[in-house]
Amino acid sequence: MKKLVIASDLHGSAFWCEKLLQRFASESEGFAPGEVRLLLLGDLLYHGPRNDLPEAYAPKQVIAMLNPLREHIFCVRGNCDGEVDQMVLDFPIMADYAVFELFGRRVYATHGHRWNEAAPPPLCPGDALLYGHFHVPMREERPLPGGSFAVLNPGSTSLPKNGSPHSFMVWDENGPRWIDLESGESFMP
Repeated sequence: MKKLVIASDLHGSAFWCEKLLQRFASESEGFAPGEVRLLLLGDLLYHGPRNDLPEAYAPKQVIAMLNPLREHIFCVRGNCDGEVDQMVLDFPIMADYAVFELFGRRVYATHGHRWNEAAPPPLCPGDALLYGHFHVPMREERPLPGGSFAVLNPGSTSLPKNGSPHSFMVWDENGPRWIDLESGESFMP
């Protein structure tokens, strides 16, 4: 893999899902098939009882947009995702976390409702904890004995909070960057 596009908290918004997939296509230009993947950090179809309805709430349309890209997507389960969602999606969504190497760093990806910066999983110095759930982009270093670990949150594609933009992340050989879904501009170092 040469590039990872990371998004969280679609919450059934066809409008924001379409914008994300347009950005994913743009980020994939010039790469061979399989060199760019889309990591979804949960809460794909349902808006959740604590959230307002996102713009163009249409889970069936989101299903129709995501399923054709199944070979490019990997996903972890959010607190709003359930067995019924897995029944309609053609790629696995029920894993609580994924652990993988990315550009020399071990990454622990999860939704964030269980494991997050306040309650991290067992990590080693140099690891990265990647999660969504809070709908606010974040990049911090947290101390560990012998070093630190990175805390990374792409924000939310459809329901951003605390005045943050609709956003996603791209992680390539130059490291992670946060991108405003509307403008396409990077906004965090």
